[in-house]
Amino acid sequence: MKTTHNIRTVEVVQYIKPLREGGSLPAIVKADDGYVYVLKFRGAGQGKKALIAELLGGEIARAIGLKVPELVFMNLDDSFSKTEPDEEIQDLLKFSVGLNLGLHFLTSAITFDPLVTTIDGLLASKVVLLDSLLSNIDRTAKNTNLLQWNNELWIIDNGASFYFHHNWETWRNHLTRTFPLIKDHVLLAQATHLPEASAQIKALLTKEKLTEIVALIPNDWLLNESDTMSPNEIRAAYMEYLEAKLAMIDSLVKEAEDAR
Repeated sequence: MKTTHNIRTVEVVQYIKPLREGGSLPAIVKADDGYVYVLKFRGAGQGKKALIAELLGGEIARAIGLKVPELVFMNLDDSFSKTEPDEEIQDLLKFSVGLNLGLHFLTSAITFDPLVTTIDGLLASKVVLLDSLLSNIDRTAKNTNLLQWNNELWIIDNGASFYFHHNWETWRNHLTRTFPLIKDHVLLAQATHLPEASAQIKALLTKEKLTEIVALIPNDWLLNESDTMSPNEIRAAYMEYLEAKLAMIDSLVKEAEDAR
């Protein structure tokens, strides 16, 4: 049976604590489904665009067979800011009323350490190529954005991907660019099966699958005062970008192999 991609929507019922190690001050919260999530706020520094990158990056990673905590849309009402004593958090909650993004909280997960843990070469290659495709500048030894949970590698924090979308005036310039920053990728040394990973990614990321994922972006997140493009035009731009990157995946493989 064919299944349509779907993201659940939940209500935030309890603000538990901020995660101060994250630059954008995400928080641990509880939702009305009884589960605990890491909440990424629309009112944080990079705003709704970071949520879009998180959503697209996470679901593309999942589509190519990588482990990603469940992503949910999280409704935040204005009651939380009224009872929060910390002014910085109070402002963040106030500016984030509405639809935000949550990642299922993996209890007792630990940060991936490349010096301690060796990853399967094909798995490492998939993560490296994922980040090349997404232009993800934030998966380095300094900040791995990877977790070890139940002896498996989990992908988190894709919010620094698609950095071209912070300036729609020049986004087309990025369509033909490779990703030289892959030289700093935390898993590059372990990425020993790049051609095989590339073949799997091409087979899994069909136009239909990408269209399905891009369609998940809420209209509300595509409305920014500074943007001159309509939500549909922006969705089409993400599609064009992803298809362009997939079309040049052989160049991305060579770039990563040369960097290794």
